[in-house]
Amino acid sequence: MADDYYQVLGLSRGASSEEIQKAYRKLARKYHPDLHEDAEPREKKRAKEQFQQVQQAYDVLSDAEKRKMYDQFGPDFERMSGGNPFQGGDNPFGGGGGGPEIDISQLFGGGGMEDILRQMGGGMGGRGGNPFGGRQPGGPPSQPQAVEQEITVPFSVAVQGGQHQVSFQRRNGKVDNITVKIPQGIESGKKIRLRGQGQSSGPGGPRGDLLIVVKVASHPSFTRHALNLSVTVPISVMEAINGAKIDLPTPHGTVALSVPPGTSSGKSLRLKGMGVRKDDGKKGDLIATLQIHLPSEISDSDRELMSKLDGEWAEVKTRSEIVW
Repeated sequence: MADDYYQVLGLSRGASSEEIQKAYRKLARKYHPDLHEDAEPREKKRAKEQFQQVQQAYDVLSDAEKRKMYDQFGPDFERMSGGNPFQGGDNPFGGGGGGPEIDISQLFGGGGMEDILRQMGGGMGGRGGNPFGGRQPGGPPSQPQAVEQEITVPFSVAVQGGQHQVSFQRRNGKVDNITVKIPQGIESGKKIRLRGQGQSSGPGGPRGDLLIVVKVASHPSFTRHALNLSVTVPISVMEAINGAKIDLPTPHGTVALSVPPGTSSGKSLRLKGMGVRKDDGKKGDLIATLQIHLPSEISDSDRELMSKLDGEWAEVKTRSEIVW
């Protein structure tokens, strides 16, 4: 019985093109013959067979028309659709009926099967494709390329998630306003792929993908370090002396922050789980650094009152611990 191509790649039948590509790259890296040169003959042979199975499964499932035929007729779809011109030993690129061999550097360097087929001029036996390079006159337009557009989102949107409007101008001059879903916890520099929202390959041709490069704006109070957030919290002299409970805004609502009695400036309090939260359940902390705030103007009576304080107040003994 022929292998189930979905099972070969470890996927369900509803897998997306991106999931197929990701599974293929992972398995191709695992079983590529170049990585098993020093293995035992039996293990080397097994890895080669598995690599060929993975490659054959990808060749079918990555092609929309072949995948449709496979889903409808199963592994025998090629015979029902007129046969595979490269079945058996007639593949001009070598390797039998399993498709072109792939250099290991392409697997680790970012070049996938789609790039190889595109370089060959539309793929082997594809619509209007020439397997010996180039595109036949009168053939369909080349595969559309993904385009990038940078956006800047507010700090709060990047932390909490939300939506952002993108204005994208197409080749015909039309400007489309596209709503982008921003996942919570996204970091500056990350990309969001919008499939089929980019430029078309030509008049009437399919659209490529639009890659949104996310930049995160700064915040006037909060800073981010991985999943942790930091904020400086001003407190009064009396709050530092006596201790207090103060309200502190966070991405997850206002919390009551307990200031211990006898707090000095620079003391940090950690609020567990109140930092950045990701969709996968990971949570960061919120680090609140306390800073004693003095009024800009101090009256003579206040100065006189402070001057009466002695003992520990008259001298900061911990300064003697500073050495060079």
